Amino acid sequence: MQQRKLGQTGTTVSAVGIGAMSLTSFYGPIDTDQSQAVLARAMELGIDHLDTSNMYGMGLSEERIGKFLADRGSEARDFFKIATKGGITRDADGKRIFDNSAEHLKIALDESLQRLGVERVELYYIHRRDPSIPIEDVTGTLADLIKAGKIGQFGYSEIAPTSLEVANAVHPVGAVQSEYSLSTRAVELGLSQRCAAMGTSLVAFSPVGRSLLTDTPHSHEKCQTVDFLKTNPRFTEPNRSRNVAATEGLRNMAAEMGVATASLAIAWLLHQGEHVLTIPGTRSVAHLEELAAGADIALTDADLAAIEELLPVGWAHGDRYNVGQWVGPEKYC
Repeated sequence: MQQRKLGQTGTTVSAVGIGAMSLTSFYGPIDTDQSQAVLARAMELGIDHLDTSNMYGMGLSEERIGKFLADRGSEARDFFKIATKGGITRDADGKRIFDNSAEHLKIALDESLQRLGVERVELYYIHRRDPSIPIEDVTGTLADLIKAGKIGQFGYSEIAPTSLEVANAVHPVGAVQSEYSLSTRAVELGLSQRCAAMGTSLVAFSPVGRSLLTDTPHSHEKCQTVDFLKTNPRFTEPNRSRNVAATEGLRNMAAEMGVATASLAIAWLLHQGEHVLTIPGTRSVAHLEELAAGADIALTDADLAAIEELLPVGWAHGDRYNVGQWVGPEKYC
């Protein structure tokens, strides 16, 4: 498995990691045995970058990773480089709120470490910005967590390039996590460039477009079983059908190359810069193998040009989020 730098500390991780929201039932049912099988195959494939959050299944993702580490012992604990997140919580009425206070982040991190069964994680993200607290102050809190030995470095999820610049002036920011794929390319309007210039990793989630950039895009019936998808503009009709049709050319190209479409989508993403890492999620060992294979595909200039012709910027029908899903991510263009 290809290795790339994570952040500015010299740490390296697999270019393809695992987005561990998929170890919960967010996109469909998965039990503990299935999640353990995915993690075991990840080790065999050399995938050592695990990305989770205290909000994924309300701690379930971290617990399942923690169980795997406990069962496998030091072999797994020494192998995986874990990233987790904090900064989202719920008020007394159960409403989701953002809290980036030092008090909350320290407690949330300790709880995550306990679920994971480790004393330190490689990377700790602010899952969503709390606009009531200046990012300079939040960055200071995160720098203190490095000094305390609980995290190796820190990052921010779904922030604007200007926010990154302000934070990085206080302390080097290891990573920014954002959605990035052939179907979602807003990061190319400043964020990717700023990350590359600062030495900050750009960690791309949903790199296969939540199934659109695979051999088996989700059907309308499947979308109705997933709360996130059944109200997401790209997966409600007629947009879903239009997006499936629009991506048919990519599937044909992948077939002609003798690779899975997901592999080709991952390969394209990794060709967008050495600072780019990707964390696809999956509940399937077979799909994990397709995703990992993308790191081994060398695309020519002609291949990249052909992909751009098939899926030019702006091809997707519908916004990537609905109004409610847009609460939290910073818009910058």
